[in-house]
Amino acid sequence: MDRKQLIEQIMQKQTFLCVGLDPDIKKIPQCIIDECKEELEDDEEYDDSLAIMAFNQAIIDATAPYCVAYKPNLAFYESLGSMGVAAYEETVAYLREYYPHHFIIADAKRGDIGNTSAMYARSFFEGDTQVDALTVAPYMGEDSVTPFLGYEGKWVILLALTSNKGSHDFQTSPIASEGEEKEYLFEKVLKISQQWGTKDNMMYVVGATQGRMFEDIRRLVPEHFLLVPGVGAQGGSLQEVCKYGMNKDCGLLVNSSRGIIYASSDEDFAEMAAQKAKELQEEMAIELSKICQ
Repeated sequence: MDRKQLIEQIMQKQTFLCVGLDPDIKKIPQCIIDECKEELEDDEEYDDSLAIMAFNQAIIDATAPYCVAYKPNLAFYESLGSMGVAAYEETVAYLREYYPHHFIIADAKRGDIGNTSAMYARSFFEGDTQVDALTVAPYMGEDSVTPFLGYEGKWVILLALTSNKGSHDFQTSPIASEGEEKEYLFEKVLKISQQWGTKDNMMYVVGATQGRMFEDIRRLVPEHFLLVPGVGAQGGSLQEVCKYGMNKDCGLLVNSSRGIIYASSDEDFAEMAAQKAKELQEEMAIELSKICQ
């Protein structure tokens, strides 16, 4: 999906919500697990990946009208071994078949030396389970990032200023060469990485808890899309993110995971997920109306 198509989807659906598909088997409603076990044939054994796939499908079906993107986090699948990876691939295939206009982000935070990154890029951007975008760590520099940028219509989402507590250990460290004005490490990432990619194939991760730091970020990357986690369970404010981070094209994909997919642990989990997604969509429609005035 290219930039124009993404913006069209946002404006048409009046939402820039991204739903994080982070299925933790310890949090998946018991009714899903029980149902999966009941459907097994006598010679079949239960595997947690069955519950994950059933859970994902129910969440996707319930929330699709209210979002433009989904973001499966690979850790929740890879932790279950080959069957978990298969559940991830089935999730992507399900989205491709039934919701082809939704943007799919693989949250894998890859990034390694050039030839290794090229293999990572091939695994996510080629084949039957290819996605639209991949989160990438910038710490190893240009040659670890550019292999992901060689695919038309695909996006790199570079970690810039994240929402976790430890983000301040490095990302907001002041740096400067002799005679230069001090800047933060994340600002240098934003400046230099624009030499590798463009607003058409590169986004940045900026945590919703960073507040007015979005103003500084927008001065450096005024037109790039920002993937914004941290709204909801982590305490980020949607209104604050929009006030300081939204641009004329919206320029935001705001992710919510736990606040939507675990809104209920009972049989009404999908209904409650839809309700939470709808609430966010309605708030986002209000924010979008401000840039259309």
